[in-house]
Amino acid sequence: MLGRAANGVYWMARYLERAENTARLIDVGFHLALTRGNRASQEEEWKSVLTTTGQGAGYLVNHGEYTGVQVFNYLLREKDNPGSVLQMIEHARTNARVVRTSITNEVWEATNETWMLLRDLLSRPVRETNLGEVLAAIRRQAMLVRGAMEGSMLRNDVFNFARIGTFIERADSTARILDVKYYVLLPSVAWVGSNLDNVQWDTLLRSVAGNRAYSWLNAGNMDPRGIARFLILDRRFPRSLVFCYEKIRSNMAGLAMQYGGETQAHQLLRDAGAALHQITIEEVFEKGLHEFLREFIGKNTQIGGAIAADYRFIE
Repeated sequence: MLGRAANGVYWMARYLERAENTARLIDVGFHLALTRGNRASQEEEWKSVLTTTGQGAGYLVNHGEYTGVQVFNYLLREKDNPGSVLQMIEHARTNARVVRTSITNEVWEATNETWMLLRDLLSRPVRETNLGEVLAAIRRQAMLVRGAMEGSMLRNDVFNFARIGTFIERADSTARILDVKYYVLLPSVAWVGSNLDNVQWDTLLRSVAGNRAYSWLNAGNMDPRGIARFLILDRRFPRSLVFCYEKIRSNMAGLAMQYGGETQAHQLLRDAGAALHQITIEEVFEKGLHEFLREFIGKNTQIGGAIAADYRFIE
């Protein structure tokens, strides 16, 4: 596969995953803001959403206050924001068009349909009254494209690059959400064990679609350390760091077989995966959760860069 095509399918998948993750973050920010007792606390929650997405500095260029309507419209549709959901969906469609001869008709049609639907939904400012509808559509359409990939594509290098892009992006998102949200919620010592405390932790899990799975596995016990273990080390949960890296390893192995050998990215991934499998949650907290997650995010970015270099991606 040419580097340009590999780059296209890889980033098509990453942009779709990032758009869905942004929608999930907005949803959790909105619900957590509702639990905050005053305006300052609500603004702090919306600020944390921007921080998690890495868009805090860009937001402050044109906005001074962290009001909900301003923040979620900035993240969803603002023209001056290159990281908005609307921009990401357009980038995903552009990349899909570049590789249209390499993907199936089902994948192209699902991607194009997603772009048309969200372009219309986001053509006007989003209000609190229709925010839920918009966020649900983003999540639904991203899953539609992934379903088309799973159900119609050959398990070849095109599929492998798409899956690698999805799980590199997903691992980054889970790590950032846990890093930022954990410290937003942790200081609420007076609320530990209260209904409000449980609602907030449940909402955090909702941001990664893990609230029901975690509750089922842990009998509804909202334990911060247990949540961290679930999101980092539970191999059964499809958004945990360990799960993402097991899928990346599998698809990277597929590339090695097809191209006749491993690359530097394979070794970086092997080292990072081994570290994840060997560490315990007690060791994570002994090291410092924030420090562990920042190190993970850095290594994840390094692996993504190595993949682009090894397979000659063209930006």
